[in-house]
Amino acid sequence: MRRVAFINEKGGTGKTTLAVNFAAYLARERGLKVLLMDLDTQGHAGKSLGLDVRALKPNAFHLLTDRAVKLAEVTHATAVENLFVVPAHKEMSELPVVLASDPKRARRLANRLDADAGAYDVVVFDAPPSMGLTTHNVLVASTDVVVPVALTYLALDGCAEIVETVREVGAANGRPDLAVSRVVPTLYRKTALAEAILGKLAEYFPGLLTEPVGFNVKIDEAQSHGQTIWEYAPQSKGAQMLAQVAASLWDRTSSAGQAVA
Repeated sequence: MRRVAFINEKGGTGKTTLAVNFAAYLARERGLKVLLMDLDTQGHAGKSLGLDVRALKPNAFHLLTDRAVKLAEVTHATAVENLFVVPAHKEMSELPVVLASDPKRARRLANRLDADAGAYDVVVFDAPPSMGLTTHNVLVASTDVVVPVALTYLALDGCAEIVETVREVGAANGRPDLAVSRVVPTLYRKTALAEAILGKLAEYFPGLLTEPVGFNVKIDEAQSHGQTIWEYAPQSKGAQMLAQVAASLWDRTSSAGQAVA
């Protein structure tokens, strides 16, 4: 079972947008049974799918902190056939405190998913914009690590830290294979600065960049309606961009085996 994580410790990179629409693409276009797990206190993945995450209890936090809570109890169907979501809300901020005494706390998510390994074809994680315990859990549980990078002035700042964190988490938790497998340039505009940043990213992540995702109002409008781009504007340029990126992430070529480690 593939487990694809979207991570970046910086906010505003389009991480949630990519995670939600990638999950929906796999469900709609590839016919896969997909579980989207929101691990962020803001609960934006669930909100983007039209769910009132404040009213949905138990949620991801309870799954990770209460062994009596089963995956099926925190999973909700969405308007997209084959796409299911585990919502999160502000309780996730308490996770480090609640799990502080557990020596295997970074493996809690992996262990809970292993118990239901055959329930889904793919699990997609929307990690919080930080590198704390929750993101460490996401990394340990993942087979693929996708890093969205906004093409802005400070875009390259922190890339080396992300790679090092992924390496360290893998080494500390019996996952020496863990590495960044794809990088998605986001917030693209055709400017000299954006092109220069793209060039630097290509040097640092050889063979791992997807096509950039540019600004598109239909993508923002879809989220405001609690829908994926495939439901709201399937013929739009935004849908075409996200489909191209989603296909690249899923049908990764042999270059993905050269992930930065």
